[in-house]
Amino acid sequence: MSRSRRRCVAAIGAHFNKLTDPRVERTKLHSLLDMIVITLCATISGAEGWADVERFGKMKRDWFARFLSLENGIPSHDTFGRVFARLDTHEFQTCVHNWLLNLGLLLKDQGVSIDGKTLRRSFDTATGKSALHVVSAWASQLRLCLGQVAVDGKSNEITAVPKLLELLELSGAVVTLDAMHCQKDTTAAIRAKKADYLITLKANQPKLHEAVQEFFLNAADRDNEGVRIHKTTERNRGRVERREVYVAPAPAELTESGQWVGLRSIGMIYRYRQVDGQESHAVTFFISSLPPRVKRIARHVRGHWGIENSLHWVLDVTFGEDDSRLRKDDSPEIASIFRRLALSILQQDTSLKSSIRGKRLQAGWNEEILERILCGFTAI
Repeated sequence: MSRSRRRCVAAIGAHFNKLTDPRVERTKLHSLLDMIVITLCATISGAEGWADVERFGKMKRDWFARFLSLENGIPSHDTFGRVFARLDTHEFQTCVHNWLLNLGLLLKDQGVSIDGKTLRRSFDTATGKSALHVVSAWASQLRLCLGQVAVDGKSNEITAVPKLLELLELSGAVVTLDAMHCQKDTTAAIRAKKADYLITLKANQPKLHEAVQEFFLNAADRDNEGVRIHKTTERNRGRVERREVYVAPAPAELTESGQWVGLRSIGMIYRYRQVDGQESHAVTFFISSLPPRVKRIARHVRGHWGIENSLHWVLDVTFGEDDSRLRKDDSPEIASIFRRLALSILQQDTSLKSSIRGKRLQAGWNEEILERILCGFTAI
């Protein structure tokens, strides 16, 4: 390992030096920062639990010894589990968030999708603990998880979003959310962050939904006068999908009250899909603080689903998140933060032309590749 790479990998721990160690002094046989670096490297390289982290640490002990203290060797899986179960999750997430801020990323006109995901096997019947539900913010074009907040269930997701927004630096971004989050307080919070919003609209806001629906029905009778339209058609392996995005300036009766802060545009999306001869149609509506520029809005509408394909799906299929049986105290949430950070680091890597799974395998096999992946992220 070169000196520059050694400094680069060792510097990872510095991002967590303000994290409170939950242990009393006499029980600190292993450095907390060492444990964090080992766990992050192991998670990047394919580890899916504390026992895997211990195995990886022992197999790579000589490599870790080049830049970590390892005063008492590699911690046991019980030690990893016990310490991480007691960590302050808010402090830990703040450290990760500050690390991302130090990268100096520009979010101007970048789509940031916010959505929740349940860790299905994180429940604990014996203690009555329900499965953990994590609400994440995903910058789809940058391929980064900007932050997350955990709640006890999907029903509490509405209250989690304002907390997540408070944590994030979103100036210039376009925040996209599904209809559950079409709330007046949420739009106000996003605008207070100097960001724009694009939010799906359904019957949970009956008056607004009815007004927007009525607007586009009337517009259709006038040959969509004053409505901007963008149409796309995709064909792939027997599947045909057509999208039509309709955008118009928000009517005065919706903006003058000021209830929906910053509201400038309303829209409708018509989707037609044909798969193996089976046809389906869907119509949805949305509101936005963006100006009524249909191609720009269509891009952000399409980009919202990146959180499902590039984050949630990869976490389940490649990182095995849904199958994780970690459940003690805050272990599930800490592990979920490690996974999202590891995925962000892997997504940023340009040194390998491979899938996320392929990169994880190669990082585990080859220490030089792991170093390049880590140092490439810190050098963004």
